[in-house]
Amino acid sequence: MRAERAVEKVRERLLRTCRALESAGVPYVVIGGNAVAVWVGSRDEGAIRNTKDVDILLARGDLDRAAQAMSAAGFDLAEVNGVTVFLDRDDPMPSRGVHVIFAGERIKQHDIHAAPPVVKGLRSPEGVDAIQLRELLILKLIAFRRIDQVHIADMIRVGLIDDHVAEQIPPELRPRLEEIRANPDG
Repeated sequence: MRAERAVEKVRERLLRTCRALESAGVPYVVIGGNAVAVWVGSRDEGAIRNTKDVDILLARGDLDRAAQAMSAAGFDLAEVNGVTVFLDRDDPMPSRGVHVIFAGERIKQHDIHAAPPVVKGLRSPEGVDAIQLRELLILKLIAFRRIDQVHIADMIRVGLIDDHVAEQIPPELRPRLEEIRANPDG
C-alpha cells in the first residue's frame, strides 16, 4: 500500500508540473525515468518501471517563468547540492522533487556531452510531453549510471532503439550504447 501511494505521489507531481508549465506557456519536456516510461509504455505498458522523482529539461532563460508557474502549483524553487529543484510544499524532500536539467549545458562538469535542446517527442494519454527518443537516449548515455543503463536496456527490449536510432547518437557516446546493445540483460 505504501509503495502504491509513493508511485501515485510521483504521478501526481508529474501531472501538476506538466499542467503548470503548459498553462504558463513555458517550453519544457519530461526526461528521466518518466520519459522512459512514456516511451516504453507506448510499446508495452507491462514493461514500465516506476521512478521516485520527476525530471524536466528547460532552457535556463525560462527558469524565472517556470518558477512562477510552479510556485502557483505548490512548488518552491531551490538549489540543493548544485542541483536546481522544485520542492513540493507538501513534501519538500529534494530526492522527491522536480529536478531541472538545463538544455545545452553540461549536467556535470566532467560530462562528455551537453544536454540536448528542449524537443518534444511523444505525448502520453495523460498529457505528459516526453523528450524526443534520440535526445532521451543521449541524456541516458551522458549520465550512464546503472539506472540509465537499465532504462536503455528496457528501450532496446521493447524495440525503440534500433540501428537507425543508434546511428544518430554522437560518436563519443556510441561505445556506451553498443556496450548495452551487445548485452541488454547485463
